Formats: sequence, structure tokens, C-alpha cells
Amino acid sequence: MSGLLGLATSSVARGDADRIVFPEQASQGAMVLGKVPAGSVVHFAGRMLRVTPYGTVGFGVARDATGPLGIDVQSPDGSHHLARIEVSKRDWPVERVSGVPPKTVDPPPQIAARIRREQAAVAAARERDDARTDFTAAFIRPLDGRISGRFGNQRIYDGKAGSAHSGMDIAAPRGTPVKAPAGGIVTFAATDLYLTGGTLVIDHGHGFSSNFLHLSRIDVEPGERVEQGQVIAAVGSSGRASGPHLHWGMNWFDVRIDPQLVLERGH
Repeated sequence: MSGLLGLATSSVARGDADRIVFPEQASQGAMVLGKVPAGSVVHFAGRMLRVTPYGTVGFGVARDATGPLGIDVQSPDGSHHLARIEVSKRDWPVERVSGVPPKTVDPPPQIAARIRREQAAVAAARERDDARTDFTAAFIRPLDGRISGRFGNQRIYDGKAGSAHSGMDIAAPRGTPVKAPAGGIVTFAATDLYLTGGTLVIDHGHGFSSNFLHLSRIDVEPGERVEQGQVIAAVGSSGRASGPHLHWGMNWFDVRIDPQLVLERGH
């Protein structure tokens, strides 16, 4: 199901420039894009959302979100409108993963502080809120290959329950080039995080970002601008991985969203 569905026009008072348009329904894990009058002030989930000069606004729907979602729009003329979006529930099958390094399934206590420190650094990179509009592009897959893990599914690692899977896994040989699915700015790059190994984060603007995990090589640096289709890294099996593959995750700030739905949005 697409992340942007059956657009419902909420206001048509003074022509296209003044329309408030959001989807009537969105899936758990979706990227949602809407249209508001340029210059509007928009709030959702406790955040004031950036609005592009042409009135596009976006946010992410959490894996476990329930509806309806409410988006408060204050138009430039001072009028308020509350847009509502129903949330489509999804089924989350269990995925059993075997053969990962035991130390990553049940890390020793002395490693806990390191893991917290590394995860906090990645989380900080995801809080960037630039005015860039790379997120509005039609995203492409970062590489071809078999999808070996799907967003949202409950993970069990060698018999031990883990958290829900936070992205899309694509199986590919070690060293396979990874391409940027959309343009953006590199906000984080590290070659040896305990759980995720080679880790790269690219910010696409307005709080949307992509992360790439288990990499064997990283070809870009923090602060660097990358363009869609540019080679940014190579597939590996570093961190908690049972074999070479790319984990591609996406976030809206701290909300994890489904890359597959983002791909479908552009088609």
C-alpha cells in the first residue's frame, strides 16, 4: 500500500494556491506528503513542520501508529483547519535470523555503555531539520538484490527476541556498490559500530533521513553533498549480520518509516 493515497481536498476556497490536501488514509510506516497554502504554520505530533515555498509538507507515520492522525494547519490568513488521516494497520510476521555473532545477540555488560553512546550519536544525526527538499524526489533502490528482511517484522536472533526490524535488508555480495536513493547531506559515518558495523546516515531534508548499515566500505564523509545514484558505500556483513547484505532504513526524525513504501510513493 502506498504511503500517499487517495488525496482528499480539505479546502478549495480560493483556488489551488489555498488548498489543504492530505491523504485520507496512510499505512503504518508511511511517508506522508501534503499540500498547504505557502506560508502556513503546520503542527503534527508535537512538532512544527517545515513547509516548502510551494506548500509541500511531510511527516512519517510510526510502525505502531493508530488513527486518526490530526494535522493542525494555520493558513496565512489566520484561519485554522484540522486535517485527519486514518491509519491502515499492517501485519508484522516474525523473522528468525540465525548465524549472527553471539556477542551481538547478547552483548556483554561492559559493552552496554558503548552501544548507548553509538546509538545516541546516530539519533542526534537524525534530528537535523534542513529546508532542503531532497525528500520530495522519487526514491530509487540503493542496489539490486533479493529482499531478505522487511520493515516492521518482529526479529528473533538465534532464538532470542529482538526489536522490530527497522528497515529493508537487501542481500548482495560483499563489496557491491551502494547508491544514494535520493540526494542529501552526509550527517554520520562510522566504520565499526558494535551492532550496526559500518554505518552511514544521509539527510534528505525536513527531518527525513536514510541509514545504511553493515557496510564494508564508506566512500563519503560527514558534511558532503551526495546526489541520487551516486556510489556512497559498499555492502558488507559488519556488526550484527549473518551474511553480506545492505540494511537500508529510513526515518522522519526519531520515527522509523518503511523504505518500500517510500519507493512505491514515487511510482
